[in-house]
Amino acid sequence: MSQPVQATNNINEEKMNAFLGKVVGDFGASLSSVLTYIGIKLGLYEALAENGALTSAELAAKTETTERYVREWLVNQASSGYVDYDPASGKYSLSPEQRLALTDESSPFYVGGGFYVLKAMSRAEPRITEAFQNGGGLHWGDNDPDLFIGVEKFFRPGYQMHLVADWIPALSGIEEKLKAGGKIADVGCGHGASSIILAEAYPNSIVYGFDNHEPSIKHAQAAAEKAGVADRVKFEVAAASDFPDEQYDLIAFFDCLHDMGDPVGAAKRAFETLKSDGSVLLVEPMAGNSVEENLNPIGRVFSAASTLCCTANSLAQGGTGLGAVATEDVLKETVSAGGFTEFRRAAETPFNRIFEARR
Repeated sequence: MSQPVQATNNINEEKMNAFLGKVVGDFGASLSSVLTYIGIKLGLYEALAENGALTSAELAAKTETTERYVREWLVNQASSGYVDYDPASGKYSLSPEQRLALTDESSPFYVGGGFYVLKAMSRAEPRITEAFQNGGGLHWGDNDPDLFIGVEKFFRPGYQMHLVADWIPALSGIEEKLKAGGKIADVGCGHGASSIILAEAYPNSIVYGFDNHEPSIKHAQAAAEKAGVADRVKFEVAAASDFPDEQYDLIAFFDCLHDMGDPVGAAKRAFETLKSDGSVLLVEPMAGNSVEENLNPIGRVFSAASTLCCTANSLAQGGTGLGAVATEDVLKETVSAGGFTEFRRAAETPFNRIFEARR
């Protein structure tokens, strides 16, 4: 027999109001993320960036959209702090900071890709709910196609800002090898953003990009052609545990080892194919070594993404489900099980932990 609901007079009213205020904020954030995705997809932010302050009618005309929807969208965006509103003129505009973050894909501050990811992950809910009840998961390739677009757009700014400037120099003698001409394996390369950045930075080196998702490999090949580096970037459909052996100077796993069904197998293959003086670069989301260390906004985002995508992909393959908040200790154990004897944190950002593994 169920217990009666606790009497409301036992509730701390101040705490209850604070909690309900948080819930209302989360309602607004969740709904507004959908509208932000629409604004990016339809070029509403770009039109504001290009034309300056506009009324809803002017913005609708610039983007060939329906004014009545645009009018409501602008109210939402202004209340969210994503656009600015001038009551005197009735016009909306973007601040320099909003413009950079929402429209400039070359900027390290660009956040647009995240809204593609949010939209795609929300579509996974029926499958994830089923997995909660019956086990299993959701294979990467079975996700909404916007996930693959969003992941590239979301991670590329950080790679552009840090990969060549900070992360490669933090490794043991690898920068010199790549400048002189080395071989790089980018395992789990996705759309190839990290592979192309490496190829542009180290023209004497050859980059091999591997991913088990064929549509992503086709996209990466086209992107390399467009970037003018197809002569030194080779993309191939291959699993992380059996990619071709070329004896690499650097093997990189960018935000992907924790997703894999067999991360130990991937580490073993890296050990087998790495030169004796080479390094493994492991880029992982920022996470703590305890639950308490993840109880913050970054931990909130990564644990949610892990539930809806990362852990789900691993469990769909019968894996252990490292997940996006895998501790440093667990990552070290995984890499060590692959044969590596050296493992250290080489660098970090507010959003990433960068590890180096060596023989």
